[in-house]
Amino acid sequence: MLCVKQLKIIEVKIKSEAQKMDSYIYIDGWKANIRFSSAHIIPEYEKCGRLHGHTYAVHAKITGDPDSKGIIMDFSALKEILKKIVNELDHRVLVPEKSTAAKIEKNKENVKINSLGKKYVIPINDCVFLPIKSTSAENLSNYIFNKLITNIKFPKNVEKIEIGVDEGFGQGARISDKL
Repeated sequence: MLCVKQLKIIEVKIKSEAQKMDSYIYIDGWKANIRFSSAHIIPEYEKCGRLHGHTYAVHAKITGDPDSKGIIMDFSALKEILKKIVNELDHRVLVPEKSTAAKIEKNKENVKINSLGKKYVIPINDCVFLPIKSTSAENLSNYIFNKLITNIKFPKNVEKIEIGVDEGFGQGARISDKL
């Protein structure tokens, strides 16, 4: 028989209403079909300096306090805007307009990209021009984040937004910021 002094007392802390817990909604782009397939060149890295492509997935994590109905934000409104953004990128060549590593020339019919001694000529209608320096997953996350916050009015209870872009299963980049 054990005496009271020999018993270990385990303290369990229960979150009280005064202690804040993080709540968020999450959209998995692979499962929610918020995906796009595109080609790009990243001349800053020799291997990625070749014209190549990915099937990308875009993820969103929205952190905030649930409202009186227990909802942080309407999933459908968020998915609608994300799908519009990815549809602009789908089946296009992503061209970073602010690139300092590649020479980019465009006219009415085509785009000429000079990168790492290679010259690519692509029909202009097959391209989308992005106001970024490089089409890395990190920069694409930032681009999509900025497009999202300018195209949707977030409820006042939303505190933080995270956008992720995967270049295939298991590898991607995330960006987040407080509102």
